[in-house]
Amino acid sequence: MHRFNSHVPAAFSLPKYCEECVRPYQHMAEPECPECRQPFRLDRVYQATDVLSRLCSARSKCKWCNLQLTLPDLKSHQKTCSRQDNTIQPFKPISSTSQTLPSDLPNRLTFQCPLCDQQNFTCQDLVQHCNQYHRKEKTNMVCPICKAMPWGDPNQQSSDFLQHLNMRHKFEYDTYVDYEQDDEEMLRQAIEASMKQY
Repeated sequence: MHRFNSHVPAAFSLPKYCEECVRPYQHMAEPECPECRQPFRLDRVYQATDVLSRLCSARSKCKWCNLQLTLPDLKSHQKTCSRQDNTIQPFKPISSTSQTLPSDLPNRLTFQCPLCDQQNFTCQDLVQHCNQYHRKEKTNMVCPICKAMPWGDPNQQSSDFLQHLNMRHKFEYDTYVDYEQDDEEMLRQAIEASMKQY
C-alpha cells in the first residue's frame, strides 16, 4: 500500500492505494490523484506502514494446501504452491456467447494513436506507445478504444488522455465483453460473478 501525500494537509487522512494502482503514474508527466484530481509528486509517495502492519498481522489459509500464512506471504506462496490447481483459469469471460458476427462489425482490435496518427495498435500496444512517446502531452481528446465500443460516445473527451489510457485500458475488452449488452448490464454481471463462491 502507498500513500499520496504531496497535496494533502497533515490534518486530513491521506488516500491509500496499492502498488499496482500507483505503478501507471510512473509514466505520466503530471500525475493526478484519482480521488481529488490534484497533482502529486511521485517522489512523495511512500509506503502505508500502518496498512502493511495490519496485513502482516492478518493470517489466512492457502486454498490448496491449507497452510496458514500472513497475507503478504500467502500471496507469494500461492504462486508456487505444489498443490496448486493449474486447471483453474486466472481470467474468464463473464459468459459464453452464441451471437453471430455482423458483416459491418467495426474494428475493435486495432486503433490509431490520436496524438501522432500511427496506426494498427492493439489496446495494450497503444497504451505502451503513448506512455513511451507522448507521456508529456496532457491534452483533451476522444479515446479511440472507447469510441470503438458500442456504448462509446464519439464526442466524449478525456481531460487527460494518457491518464485515461493507463487507468481504463489495462485489459483487452474482447476477453470480457459481450458487445450486444450495455455497460450497466455488463457491470451488473461482473459484480454478480465476483460475488459467487468458488
